[in-house]
Amino acid sequence: MTAAPDVLVVGASAAGLATAEALRRKGHTGGLTLLGDEPHPPYDRPPLSKQVLAGTWQPERARLRTPELLDGLGATFVLGDPAVSLDPVARTVRTASGTVLRADVVVLATGVRPRVLPDQAGLAGVHVLRTLDDAVALRAALLGGGRLVVVGDGVLGAEVAATACGLGLDVTLAGPQRAPLAAQLGPLVSGVLADVHRERGVRLRLGAAVAGLAGRDGRVTGVRLDTGEVLPADVVVVALGAIPNTGWLTGSGLRLDDGVVCDARCRAADGVYAVGDVARWHHEGLGGLLRLENRTNATEQAVAVADDILGAGRPYAPVPYFWTDQFDARVQVHGVLAPGASVSVVDGDVAVRRFVALYERDGEAVGVLGWNMPKQARALRQRLLGQLLDLAGSHVEPGEVEEAGFRRAPRSRTDLSEGQR
Repeated sequence: MTAAPDVLVVGASAAGLATAEALRRKGHTGGLTLLGDEPHPPYDRPPLSKQVLAGTWQPERARLRTPELLDGLGATFVLGDPAVSLDPVARTVRTASGTVLRADVVVLATGVRPRVLPDQAGLAGVHVLRTLDDAVALRAALLGGGRLVVVGDGVLGAEVAATACGLGLDVTLAGPQRAPLAAQLGPLVSGVLADVHRERGVRLRLGAAVAGLAGRDGRVTGVRLDTGEVLPADVVVVALGAIPNTGWLTGSGLRLDDGVVCDARCRAADGVYAVGDVARWHHEGLGGLLRLENRTNATEQAVAVADDILGAGRPYAPVPYFWTDQFDARVQVHGVLAPGASVSVVDGDVAVRRFVALYERDGEAVGVLGWNMPKQARALRQRLLGQLLDLAGSHVEPGEVEEAGFRRAPRSRTDLSEGQR
C-alpha cells in the first residue's frame, strides 16, 4: 500500500484552508501543513469591506473556523512566516525565518496583493484594503471623520465608498470609468449603481484618471487627477485592483504570467498545484487560460485540487459567480457580462431596483445579473449552466457549481472578486 503523501499548502486563507479541509473530508491521512504570511488564523475577506469596516462585525467574526475545528483538521499551522522560495523538484519551501519545509505535494495558495500608487509609500492617511489588519486600521481612520477619497471605481472601491458613507463621512469616489463597475456590469446596471451612490451622498468624480497624491508634512491632503484637479482628502483608500503574489517564485522554474500558470488540473509542475486568486489555469471547457479573483472559485478550485492529489481528479471547469453588496443593493452575477452584450430586463423593474437582466451576444445568452432578486436570477442561470455543460462535456458536475454561474473564457486575466479588487 502506498503511503499517503505529505501535503504543504502555502497560503492559509480561504483557498488554502479549503484545500486542507477537502483533503481531510475525502479521507487524506498524510501529513498536512499550512504556511501563512499573516499571524491570524484563516479568515474571510469579503466581509472586510462591509461588515468589519462598518463595525457591525468584530474582526474575530471574520474567522473562517473556530479553533476547535482547526484543531480537528490534524494539520500543522505555521503562521506569520512568509514563503520566500520554492524548489519544485525537491518540493521544499524556505520561509523568511529560514525554516525549510518539505512535502510530497505543494499547493500554492498565496493570493494577491493590492496595487498601489507610486507616491503613496510613507504618506500617512493612505490605506489599502486586503487584510484584516488593513480593515482595522482603515476603520480607525474613518471613525475620525473628515473627507474620504476612494481611488478606484471597481467592486472594492464602490463597497468601501458605500460603507464609509454609512459611517457619516464625506465620500468621493474617483476613477476613469463613466460609472462604478462599468466594465463589470455594463452601462445600464452601472448607471443604476451610480444613481444609488449619488442618492446616498457619495460624490462621483468619474471619467478622469488619478495622477497621484498631494501631501504636506508627510500626510495626504488630496488626490490629483490627470485633469489637474485636486480632490481634498483627510483619508484616501487606494483600490486599484490586485497583483498575484508570485514574486517569491521567481527563479523556481515555474511559468509565471499573471499568476502561476497551470494545466487543466491546476498543476504547475509535477507535485505542485496552484489554487485560488494566484492560479491561472487552462479551462478545457472554455478553451483558454483563466484566472479568477473570487471567493466561490477559491473554494471550488480547492476541491478540484484535493481530488487530483488523491487520484480522483479531472479537468477543472468551473462556472464562476460573484456578488457585491452596496447600500441596500445585492448584485449577483452569473456568467460574463461582456462588453458590447445586449442587455434586457426579463423580470422585475429597474425603477424599483429589483430586477433580473439577461446579457446576450450574437443571440446567445452569456450572463445573468440579479439586483435584489437572487432566486429569480438563479433560476435563469440554469440556461447558462446547460451551455457550459455542453461545452465542457463530463468535466463539470451540477453539484459542484451549486453557488456559481457561467463565464466564457477570456484570453487574459479576468477581474472578478467579491469586493477584493
